[in-house]
Amino acid sequence: MAHTAAYKHYQPNESVARSPSRSEQTARVLAQSEAMCRANGARLTRIRRNVLEVLYTSHKPLGAYELADLLSPGTRRMAPITVYRALDFLIEQGLAHRLASQNAYIATVHGDGGDTCAFLICEECGDVSEATSRDFADTVSGLVSQAGFRPRAKVLEITGRCAHCQGAGRH
Repeated sequence: MAHTAAYKHYQPNESVARSPSRSEQTARVLAQSEAMCRANGARLTRIRRNVLEVLYTSHKPLGAYELADLLSPGTRRMAPITVYRALDFLIEQGLAHRLASQNAYIATVHGDGGDTCAFLICEECGDVSEATSRDFADTVSGLVSQAGFRPRAKVLEITGRCAHCQGAGRH
C-alpha cells in the first residue's frame, strides 16, 4: 500500500504579519512540543521555547547568530552558546533539524514519517519544504539496518528549483 508524502512549506518571502489562526496554530504547536518534552522527561525552558517559536514562525532556515539577534531585539544579544545549547536540545527532542548545506536550523513538522524526513530546498527563492512519508522512513530504516549503521539523524537535503520558480520561467 502506497503512502502519500506530507509536506510543510517554509517560504522566505511571505509576509511577517500573522493572522489569528497562525498565532493559534503556533500556540498549539508549542503546547504539543511542551507536552512531548514532558513525556520524554525533558523540560522546554523559556529560552528553548523562545528559540522554537522563532524557528516555527520564521519562513526560512535561520543560523544561530540570526536567532540570537531575533531573540534579543534592541537589547544585548543573547550569547550564541545559549542559542546553540537550545538548538541541540530541540534537535535531540525531534523539534528542529539542522540543514547542513545552509548551516541553518528549521523547526520540524512531522508527517507520518517520524524522525526521517527530506528537505526540498529551492536554490532560487530559498523556499524549504519538509517531506515525510512512511514509505520513505521504512526505506531509509531498511538501508541503515542492512548496513549495520546506527544513524544520529535521518535527514536528506535535496536542492534544486521549486515548482513556483519553474513555473515562473526563471532561469
